[in-house]
Amino acid sequence: MNTDHLDLQQCLQKALLFHGDLCAGITLGTRMSILGLTAIGIEDPLGKDRKNLIVFVETDRCATDAILAVTGCHPGKRTMKILDYGKMAATFINLATGKAVRVATKDKTMDPDNEYTREMIEAEPHSEKYAMMPAEDLFEIAEVDVELRPEDMPGKPLTIVTCSACGERIMDMREIRQGGRILCRPCAEGTTYWRKKG
Repeated sequence: MNTDHLDLQQCLQKALLFHGDLCAGITLGTRMSILGLTAIGIEDPLGKDRKNLIVFVETDRCATDAILAVTGCHPGKRTMKILDYGKMAATFINLATGKAVRVATKDKTMDPDNEYTREMIEAEPHSEKYAMMPAEDLFEIAEVDVELRPEDMPGKPLTIVTCSACGERIMDMREIRQGGRILCRPCAEGTTYWRKKG
């Protein structure tokens, strides 16, 4: 396997340019990407392999920017799915072979019984530490089965329906059908992120 496109220093540089600084999350996300891509047989994610890859990330922090920069996967292209579980983990799927691996950070130098505050985290710079730690001390890699549904795949929407409560459109079978009505999730759950003023 040709790993020229997955050189750590080159990938860190791509992630740094995209994100704006080199923090611990960028270092972790870059290394996670290299490990995941190598494990599923993707050697050129920004070139010849770009249509063979989907990534599920489990955080909305810096590591996601690194994964985007290294893999070329984007939410808008439907090749990156963000499941914000607050975990430093990502699942890499080779669409051509079906092989998938989940890479999770397991920093064995951190006490699992301790709750770390922002002040504690900022007191010790981790970027260089995470760049140098052996992968086996920092990550857990597991081959996994991922069931991809047609509505999860890249491409144009499979369906578009209108919510009978708010009148907004819902794509790709994300609607909820209740009592003969088509509803978007916020209307079905009676929740929204914001309220109208007035």
